[in-house]
Amino acid sequence: MEHSGRRLAYMRVSTPAQSTDRQTAGLQGMCDEFFIEHVSAVAQARPVFDTVLKTLRAGDTLVVWDLDRAFRSTIDALLTMEKLLARGINMHIVTMHLDTTTPEGELFYTILAGFAQYERRILSRRTKEGIEAARRKGKRIGRPPLLDLKTVQQAHHSITKEHHTCGHVARTLGVSRMTLQRAFRRYDLSYNPANTARPPTKRTHHG
Repeated sequence: MEHSGRRLAYMRVSTPAQSTDRQTAGLQGMCDEFFIEHVSAVAQARPVFDTVLKTLRAGDTLVVWDLDRAFRSTIDALLTMEKLLARGINMHIVTMHLDTTTPEGELFYTILAGFAQYERRILSRRTKEGIEAARRKGKRIGRPPLLDLKTVQQAHHSITKEHHTCGHVARTLGVSRMTLQRAFRRYDLSYNPANTARPPTKRTHHG
C-alpha cells in the first residue's frame, strides 16, 4: 500500500521532569513532526493531543510509541482510530505493530475493533441484566426520590386536611408543585386540587 502524507508523532509524559527519550528514540527517523505533552494519563484535558488531531489531514498518519502514551484504554484508541480513518487519516502504534497504512495493520485493526465491539455489547448486556435483576428484587433504579414517604404524607395532610395550597406546601419543601404531585402518585396518595381548596369563611350577618 502506497502512503503519502505527513507522519505526526505524539508523545506524552506525566510531568516535565520525566524524559521522552525512550519514545523519541523509538520514533526518530519515522516521523516528520513531534508533539510532546506533559499531563497524567487520567487528565481530562489534553490540549496538545487535541491540537494534533486538528492538525492531521487526509493522507497523514498519527504515530504513537505505545498505546498508553495517547489513550486511556484500547477502546478509547479504537474509537479515536475510527474517527481518524473516516477522515482518511492513518494510525501507527509502534509497540503493537499496528499500522493502518499496511494490509497487516488494517487486518490487526479490524480484529481489535471486532473484539472491542464485542466487549461493548457484552458490557451493555450485563448492565441490562443487572438492572433487571435489581428490579426483580424490588430495588429502585436511578436517582433516589427527592421526598421520602413521611414527608410526602405530611405534605398530603397539610393540603387535604389543613387546606394549604399545593404550591405553598411545595415551596416550603423546596420542590416544584409537579414534583410534589408526582410524589403523591408514587406513594398512591389521592389528590384532587378541586377538592382541596380552602373552605369558605362563614359570614356573620347582623340585623
